[in-house]
Amino acid sequence: MATATILIVDDEPTNLHLLTGLLRPEFMVRAANSGENALRVAMTQPRPDLILLDVMMPAMDGYAVLARLRENTATRDIPVIFLTALAESGDEERGLQLGAADYITKPIKPAVVLARVRTQLEAKLARDWLQDQNAMLEAEVARRMAEADLTQLVSIRALAHLAETRDPETGNHILRTQNYVQCLALRLREHPDFSAFLDQRTINLLTKSAPLHDIGKVGIPDNILLKPGPLTPEEWAVMKTHARLGSDAIEQAERDVEEPVAFLVLAKEIAHWHHEKWDGSGYPDALAGDAIPISARLMALADVFDALITVRVYKPAMSYAEARAIIAAGHGKHFDPDVTEAFLAGFDEFVAIAERYHDAG
Repeated sequence: MATATILIVDDEPTNLHLLTGLLRPEFMVRAANSGENALRVAMTQPRPDLILLDVMMPAMDGYAVLARLRENTATRDIPVIFLTALAESGDEERGLQLGAADYITKPIKPAVVLARVRTQLEAKLARDWLQDQNAMLEAEVARRMAEADLTQLVSIRALAHLAETRDPETGNHILRTQNYVQCLALRLREHPDFSAFLDQRTINLLTKSAPLHDIGKVGIPDNILLKPGPLTPEEWAVMKTHARLGSDAIEQAERDVEEPVAFLVLAKEIAHWHHEKWDGSGYPDALAGDAIPISARLMALADVFDALITVRVYKPAMSYAEARAIIAAGHGKHFDPDVTEAFLAGFDEFVAIAERYHDAG
């Protein structure tokens, strides 16, 4: 406390002189002879660690000064001890209610002043230490959360790219579909049928989960996955199993952790049901309408649009206009009508995403 700074505020020069002489041997002392000067000094460096504030002053009394100090974020936490000749208990209560740390009556007793000043400085030192510890703890928690998020993101990307190595012509498909899903979610978040589900946290989780939609392709044999021509009915039956293979793999990962992981729940939905169709003609479970999870409905449109505009072993790329027409034709058949409307309204954004993450060559 030897370096603590104390601001003494009193309109009487005698009181300023007396208190300065008493405190200066132990502390750095600053003085102000009015409320206005006190507010100015409190804002300059070195900022006071404690203020001894006279109550009865002309123009601006101690109560008004304290109120102004508490209004300012830079001074609101500085402890204040009122100094006053008033002896009424109501005056003491008023000061404490306004936020004063203590109350000393005049004429002052040196031993009392020193004891109470030391007590308040020790309390402030403890509060400051606790605040510093809390700030350090919050920073460490934030750092670890960011590190965990980054690790999670890298793990997702690694798994998604592992699936992509089985189907190398998809290129930036992961990044494009991830951004398409986010675009659709942002456009639908105010829609009455979607707003309860699509809060910002869920949108972030959807965006994070989307790259795992085709993770099940790891389990599809090359002669089927990479076949350049049409699949036979038997081969198509095997190809369709990738949806369930993907969700089963994610479900197994869920069993390996003690608590539910929100993004894995959405990833499992997307992997399992992103090939379902609004009219119930999709796979693997022939779900229809609102029975299809919202996450899978968004992914269904994003996945089909990207498949249409990119080259695959079995087909050339379509133009954006051709792909738009096919998606529009799927309104209420393949795709949720509201999701389709969001796509059509945000079509230029889809094109911009496709161009940004265009496959090289």
